[in-house]
Amino acid sequence: MKKIAVLNDLSGMGKCSLTAAIPVISVMGIQACPLPTAVLSAQTGFPSYYCDDYTDRMDAIMEEWKKMDFYPDGIYTGFLADARQADKAVEFIEQFAKEDTKILIDPVMGDNGEEYPIYTEALCEKMRFLVRRATVITPNLTEALLLLYGARRAHVLWKELSLMDEERLLKFTESTGKELSKEFDTEVVITGIDLPARENHQKIGNLICQDGNTTCVQTWVSTVKEGGSYSGTGDLFASVLSAGMVKGMDTVDSVRKAVKFLSKGIHDAVLEGTDRNEGICFERYLSELAAEN
Repeated sequence: MKKIAVLNDLSGMGKCSLTAAIPVISVMGIQACPLPTAVLSAQTGFPSYYCDDYTDRMDAIMEEWKKMDFYPDGIYTGFLADARQADKAVEFIEQFAKEDTKILIDPVMGDNGEEYPIYTEALCEKMRFLVRRATVITPNLTEALLLLYGARRAHVLWKELSLMDEERLLKFTESTGKELSKEFDTEVVITGIDLPARENHQKIGNLICQDGNTTCVQTWVSTVKEGGSYSGTGDLFASVLSAGMVKGMDTVDSVRKAVKFLSKGIHDAVLEGTDRNEGICFERYLSELAAEN
């Protein structure tokens, strides 16, 4: 059985990180091999939580895996709390990735034009170093701008974005995707882009930028937007893509699969009035991911 090493935190509440990645990757027929970066009572969106940082214990796990001659078919990194953990992710890739290992980096640093509390320029610089080793990266638009320009310039551009009509927003996003792909020499999926409403329906889009040898091939995958921003949706999205990569799926097909899967879980969460911190109702749709394999 093929394996994916998943570097992410383990949160007891919130349906995110490893608790989202493990079931999705597993049901798609790939073994998820977790390397915890931290153990939390609940994800950090809750008013209170306990966090046990695992940075200093990651080396011990890596040493044991080396004794086992463990070389995963895929590596997926999610939430990294600081520059030290980003360094550990780089070390892991250098020690365990082979030439054909599929590497997905989700550069978690911010959203909606704002950085997360964990953000520092040092973390961003380490993240730039990390994403250069990726097969695919999955930033949202805020993270794409942070990777390219840093926080100060990203804030200016985000204000300009709020004044753009649909045509200018699409062109700006496409230009950003091309620049990211060229700068970091990787496939890029810019996720969760709010598109202007049409016929009273708000849409959310994902832009895939793939290397077409002489040009960057771009594809939009969109769906109707429901509800707000739910915990764990980015982790679920990246988990489908990571498993799809290892299975040899085209990135566009993996994005379509992820969007279909997430849309159903989000729809149910809206109907049930689920708090955003609790995550979405994805479990009942895992069988559909399995059936499509």
